[in-house]
Amino acid sequence: MDWITGVRQGQPRAIAQAITRVEADTTAAQAVIRALHAETGQAHIVGITGPPGSGKSSLVNELAKTYRRREARVGIIAIDPSSPFTGGALLGDRVRMRDLAGDAGVFVRSMASRGSLGGLSRSAAAAIRVLDAAGFDLILVETVGAGQAEIDIANTAHTTVVLDAPGLGDDIQSIKAGILEIADILVVNKADQPGVGRAVKSLEMMLQLGRETAAATGYDGHHAVLAFGTRGDEPEQATPVSGRWDVPLLQTVATTGQGVAELAEVIMDHRRYLQSSGEWASREWARSRDEIDELLRERFMVLLATTVPEGERAWLIRAVVERQIDPYAAADRLFSVAAAAIL
Repeated sequence: MDWITGVRQGQPRAIAQAITRVEADTTAAQAVIRALHAETGQAHIVGITGPPGSGKSSLVNELAKTYRRREARVGIIAIDPSSPFTGGALLGDRVRMRDLAGDAGVFVRSMASRGSLGGLSRSAAAAIRVLDAAGFDLILVETVGAGQAEIDIANTAHTTVVLDAPGLGDDIQSIKAGILEIADILVVNKADQPGVGRAVKSLEMMLQLGRETAAATGYDGHHAVLAFGTRGDEPEQATPVSGRWDVPLLQTVATTGQGVAELAEVIMDHRRYLQSSGEWASREWARSRDEIDELLRERFMVLLATTVPEGERAWLIRAVVERQIDPYAAADRLFSVAAAAIL
């Protein structure tokens, strides 16, 4: 496939063709990733997440320009929310990042979330691998901006940057554990707006509370001492991570570039920490494990749809609605049919 060679050479047209294939068709995605997987594993994947209105797109735009001044090649994947009715998306991030157009060292791809609730599209992982194989030094992944539920990025990125901004809500917004615990770096953007001091103080308070909780319990959320977790499927040579990354809190004004160079340097500091502590390998392990798990779930649902007669599934749903059986019993029945097909 000539376009596979083109991806390896970093040709924009070939990269675009490969990502289009992984978005459009599962079988095509398998072929693309099988051809490119051996060339991946070098890029630094940086997730940018936070609530709508916090300035994610503007910050990604400025970060890309900052890294380009350092001669790094930057790939950008911007996830836009899809219409629940048509499946379409505005893909407005391309409009916001139009001043990156024409730079051969930057590749921007907008992708629709297509109903995925974790802040990423289902094909984002495959698109990241395409950009990785194409030789980009950094891959910036901007998530939808759905708030607390948007934690998939922590399982995808090496470094997760969580944005907040003054004036987006009351102080409770900044203490939602689901979004705060995934942060490797916290950023208060729009730091020139009224109320920035209050937003910074709220986040500082929560960071301090997190440190005290970690010291008392040994549990540090996303930054647990044993980065592999406790699932028991880690390689024998896995070792505890030495030291601990202390989550920094920065202030930026993305529209003017204020504080962005400092953020870019802290992101590089986090990469150096990951590599020196051994956590880079840990996160690669966890990311690959989760990706395999997700592929298995998808395949099981396809198997379920193809092996269980539609009439039987409809009967089970009706039986649950009419309280003849409970949902667990219905799921057991469907699982046993699908399992029998596997065996």
